[in-house]
Amino acid sequence: MSTTPLTALPPKQPALIRALAHFFSCIFHPLFLPAYVTAFLLFIDPYAFAGINHKYKIFRLISVFFNTAVIPGFAVFLMWRLKLVQSMQLRTQKERIIPYAAAMIFYFWAWYVFHSQKDNPQPFLDFLLGSFLAVCAAWFLNIVTKVSMHAIGVGGLAVFFLLQAFNNQDVTGVYFSFAILIAGVVCTSRLIVSDHSQREIYLGLFAGALCQLLAMWLQ
Repeated sequence: MSTTPLTALPPKQPALIRALAHFFSCIFHPLFLPAYVTAFLLFIDPYAFAGINHKYKIFRLISVFFNTAVIPGFAVFLMWRLKLVQSMQLRTQKERIIPYAAAMIFYFWAWYVFHSQKDNPQPFLDFLLGSFLAVCAAWFLNIVTKVSMHAIGVGGLAVFFLLQAFNNQDVTGVYFSFAILIAGVVCTSRLIVSDHSQREIYLGLFAGALCQLLAMWLQ
């Protein structure tokens, strides 16, 4: 009598497909998404930071990137060097506990500092708060399952641009379409090159989307 495994692994993809999947996973790493959204609001959206000079925009972008990508990434690097985690990829649920806790502190601080400055537009503050809530959600969900961080990030990204398309006349649905495309590419890439299941991908998408909605309602 033959037995069928409960969960079948996806077939291994060709080297080129796997290389592209790694590339998209790196380019759209969740730590980079706050900087990408900030750059969009600073340099593409004509009204979000209207009247702000170019040097100030560059400084604002560097500040966001430093607080939401460089510091959390460096913290994980230190944990790896101190052997608190086995790898920078944080492959297990246990390895993700401390990095998530550290990221919550950094992301809350980023939102709190920019929220206290009265010249920041509401969509910018909403996304930062949603990003902080997404890290909190990832930390709580990590107790029961290894939810995909990438899926949480692109889920929030898609809903942010959806809300922008509904709330602001200057932001068209074209950007939301790009966000959906990015979400699809990234989630497919994670299924190819990571050990995440479809359930963990979908759960991440839902969590990231919900956090952006909560951020809009809370502020």
